[in-house]
Amino acid sequence: MKKLTVTALAAMLLFGGSAFAGKQGDFQNALKAAQEARKMAQSVDGEWRDIGKILKHAQKAAKKGDFETAIKLARVAEFQGKAGYAQAMAEKGVGNPAYLYN
Repeated sequence: MKKLTVTALAAMLLFGGSAFAGKQGDFQNALKAAQEARKMAQSVDGEWRDIGKILKHAQKAAKKGDFETAIKLARVAEFQGKAGYAQAMAEKGVGNPAYLYN
């Protein structure tokens, strides 16, 4: 009975640990993509207001071991970076409406 318990525990640690490492790696990839998207938005003055807060919350969740939440938050931050870039590029050179100058 003890041998079975030790074997089962070893298997859980082995496979559970690799799942943990996989999620951590997924988070690192998502974080890197979010940071690159943020830099891209910053390069055209298109960074959205909350992207920094979202990244901080993602990193806090990762430190606590909640990689699912951390990955979701990093993906939200990546979306905001890409959307901010697209918005800034779409509005580039548009100027203000004429009624503001009358």
